[in-house]
Amino acid sequence: MSKSSFGHLDSADTPTPVVWVASHAGAEADQLRAIVEFLGFDPVNFDASAPLGEAVALMVCTLGDPTGMREVLLWHADNPAAPPLVVVGEEPEGFTGTRLAWPLDASQTILALERARAYSSASRESTTGIMPPILDRMLIGRSQSMLRLRRLIARVAETDTTVLVQGETGTGKEVVASAIHYCSPRRDRPFVAVNCGAIPAELLESELFGHEKGAFTGALTARQGRFELAQGGTLFLDEIGDMPLPMQVKLLRVLQERTFERVGSNRSMNTDVRVIAATHRDLEASISEGRFREDLFYRLNVFPVEVAPLRHRKEDIPLLAEHFAARLERDGRERIRLSPGALKALNLYHWPGNVRELANMIERLSILVPDGTVEVMDLPTKMLELAEVDLGQSDEQITLTASPEIGLPEDGVDLREYLGQLEMSFIRKALEDAGGVVAHAAHALRMRRTTLVEKMRKYGIQRQEDATES
Repeated sequence: MSKSSFGHLDSADTPTPVVWVASHAGAEADQLRAIVEFLGFDPVNFDASAPLGEAVALMVCTLGDPTGMREVLLWHADNPAAPPLVVVGEEPEGFTGTRLAWPLDASQTILALERARAYSSASRESTTGIMPPILDRMLIGRSQSMLRLRRLIARVAETDTTVLVQGETGTGKEVVASAIHYCSPRRDRPFVAVNCGAIPAELLESELFGHEKGAFTGALTARQGRFELAQGGTLFLDEIGDMPLPMQVKLLRVLQERTFERVGSNRSMNTDVRVIAATHRDLEASISEGRFREDLFYRLNVFPVEVAPLRHRKEDIPLLAEHFAARLERDGRERIRLSPGALKALNLYHWPGNVRELANMIERLSILVPDGTVEVMDLPTKMLELAEVDLGQSDEQITLTASPEIGLPEDGVDLREYLGQLEMSFIRKALEDAGGVVAHAAHALRMRRTTLVEKMRKYGIQRQEDATES
């Protein structure tokens, strides 16, 4: 498989993560290191004396000699704090972990290294008390927006502060709310969710506060409301923006006074719940339109949390797809894998339904392509049309950017000179965005690292560190 099939994993504004590589000398070992570097990681020869926290993964190459790496595997087994193990080649006897066949499959290599990286990050943060490890399991992704979200949740979870989760439909707002609950001191108490937009206005008060027997027609017995059921725990009010105005007044009183009455009763009941609300609506616009109370908004918006739409964190798509496929496999479905071309096509799609749409698509594909590799042609036709993907394109021909329309000047243009200047500008910009890391810039320009180095020599372009040294 050519390097062009692989996608870059690291962002330019973060340090390059280290991957330890243990292998015998040879062409395959050199190629493995080149692939690891091209994917945005820093391949470093394994050294048992190095600090354990230095690397995010340990790749052991067993090609042609499964027993040759026995000492390295024994070292890993004896060091629980060692980074996750990824074996490339033959599977050693008694091995438990991630194994990649040779030649490497792009999507599987990406996912293996990303899982190792995420696990290492969560382990370090949990041991230092910064980040509860459950967050990494509940909120899948390595994008900057997801990292910020996990940090916000870790900070607010230990308090009883009211949280307002905002985001488009399908972004996982209830998952965020449950993550806050399970990271909080209330984790052993109930987490109760209610969709304010799915309950008729005349029933919502009874649903939230409960009712006494005979309070209204059909109330044959007394019934606890959601506030009572969530006592000591967390109450999640989903789609709070759809709550009727009269109900907003009553909710505001409960939030202020921490007391309520069941429908049909005049006896006040104390409530001890942590309230988390969520909405896909612009509540400030709703306030201007008279559909939402301003005083309730400020009471709920003590700690706002924004969940990014999937189109703004497309680098999370491979991990999310793998997560949903693994979940279906645990439920008895066949395991599916996405080809490099399919992953590229998913990155071109706009995802109006966000993470929920991706989860539904993976479930559909698990039925249509059981225990197989999903190719571009297996994806929904409507998705491919909206992503402007041609079924006749190969994996390498599918590009992640659309070509802009360019007008030809009336007096013509020196095309060779124009393209040379354009190429030079793009190379300079790519190197600047990549912080001078040639491998990262090469990925952004969709070319081999060696090709980029040759073009840099051609145009006399130096990396920042080279320019500084000279």
